[in-house]
Amino acid sequence: MSGSSGEVLLEVTDGVAVVTLNAPQRRNALTPAMAGELIATFDEVDARDDVGALVVRAEGRSFCAGGDVQTLTDAGRDPAAPEAYAGMGAIYDSFYRLGQVKAPTIAAVRGSAVGAGMNMLLAADLRVVARDVRLICGFLKRGLHPGGGHFVLLSRLVGREAAAAMALFGEEVDGETAVRLGLAWETLDDDAVDARALELATRVAQDPALARVTVANFRKETGPPGVSWEIATQFERPAQMWSMRRPTD
Repeated sequence: MSGSSGEVLLEVTDGVAVVTLNAPQRRNALTPAMAGELIATFDEVDARDDVGALVVRAEGRSFCAGGDVQTLTDAGRDPAAPEAYAGMGAIYDSFYRLGQVKAPTIAAVRGSAVGAGMNMLLAADLRVVARDVRLICGFLKRGLHPGGGHFVLLSRLVGREAAAAMALFGEEVDGETAVRLGLAWETLDDDAVDARALELATRVAQDPALARVTVANFRKETGPPGVSWEIATQFERPAQMWSMRRPTD
């Protein structure tokens, strides 16, 4: 299954949805149209009760080069123009929507991820990256202020110091550094990244209903804004009781 342009592909197997960014000719840079297809695809995934995990990956040599250059150029002429404002909003909404997918999500990242492409991988629950990956905030280099909640997404994983190094001072991160900083769970050779992400996704997808309930509370307890341990126990209690009451095979 795919969107109308073929730039977003969806395949569901054994409870795992694989969403592929499929615009390698422009390094999977996000246009408003492609962003709209991503949002529609995530909506389709959420409508399926049989999906217990989602992997987002990309074709070609880049995970995502950020916002499409022409889109950014057009927006720069008059950022407040309705069409430009809506176009940039669609790009922001695409990775925000990934962060709201009901099932646990994994980003399988090869090549480079820049700007909005970084936000896309940061929006996932877990990241598996190639050893030679290039993770670049890149906004300031383009003359842009970071957008889409970039500081929140980045700092909640790597902390203030590393976020400053990357987002303000332009430090580039490879796979080994990403793992050391807490920006990724694991780094592997390029050709092993997708398979490892699918392995992890298949594991949690065995029980889709439990996966969805659990990841919802995981995000409440670990994502911004932070909650106290006491409040976290209240989030967990009804979900745990629900899981205990379900019939077992």
